[in-house]
Formats: sequence, structure tokens, C-alpha cells
Amino acid sequence: MRVPRDLSVVGFDVMPVTVRADPPLTTVRQPLSEMAVSAAELGLALGRGEGVPQLVLEIATQLVVRQSTARPQN
Repeated sequence: MRVPRDLSVVGFDVMPVTVRADPPLTTVRQPLSEMAVSAAELGLALGRGEGVPQLVLEIATQLVVRQSTARPQN
């Protein structure tokens, strides 16, 4: 099988190797800084004995399209 002609491949977490792969790998980028800030704020609030401000936190990811994916063929 050949990527992306026969099979599209998507990875998770943008790492330097994803750009150097052959073909370069499409990836999902996580906002690690935003995730870390949210986790730290939650940990500090819990440490102070405060209630959890929310049960669910959604943080948007970003699709970084490279050459390892292609549109489906008919």
C-alpha cells in the first residue's frame, strides 16, 4: 500500500519527525500550554479547598494537513 494513494495516515501531537517523514505526516496539534495552564489552575483551586469550577473543559485542537492524507477516491 502507498500513502496517501491507498491509505491516509494521521498522527497525534506535532513532533519534528512528522515533517521529516516521507510523506510528511498529517497531525492533530494539541494546545499544550493552554492545557497546562488549565490543569495548574484546577490543581491550585483544589489545593485551596475550592470547588471544581466545571466538570468538563473543552480545548480546541488543530488539524495540520500534510502529504500523508488525500481525499477519498470514488
